[in-house]
Amino acid sequence: EGNYKVIAVDYGNKYNILRMLAAAGLQVEVVPAWTSAGEILSRRPDGVFLSNGPADPRAVKGALELARGLLGKVPLMGICLGHQILGLAAGAECSRLKFGHHGCNHPVKNLLLNRIEITSQNHNYALGENSLPACLELTHRNLNDQTVEGIRHRREPMFAVQYHPEAGPGPHDSQYLFTQFTELMHR
Repeated sequence: EGNYKVIAVDYGNKYNILRMLAAAGLQVEVVPAWTSAGEILSRRPDGVFLSNGPADPRAVKGALELARGLLGKVPLMGICLGHQILGLAAGAECSRLKFGHHGCNHPVKNLLLNRIEITSQNHNYALGENSLPACLELTHRNLNDQTVEGIRHRREPMFAVQYHPEAGPGPHDSQYLFTQFTELMHR
């Protein structure tokens, strides 16, 4: 139970993400990856969460169409694969990293708050900073290799991070992101 109804699109969701969404006061319904934007919107959610998952985001059938169909219609949050899908849907490019980011203790700079967060990561792809369209703002940067770790849309209620704020055990520096998602729905 919660104050806002959130649909979580499952691309390989971690249970702890669902627990943290619920802890932020959200009522969470999980739907499979092949669910359409129309079907999700017909359920009248207050927000939609795009989960983490494996591999190349362009290989996830229907994911970009889903994200494009939701952008501007409902508040959106993405983690890891969900971050990449939202970035691609908004017009960014994504490519394979020479060396993937795996494990904990990855320093990420929150450019909005001017602070360092210690994060857990598990991905081989990243959005290209030079490909970010004008509608996207870079919000987080990896301090090891300067890659994109977070974005937000300048006009629509959407943000995403590449790392795992739900990691457990792991650093808790980024748990505020679940509250931030709730605040998007409160507006």
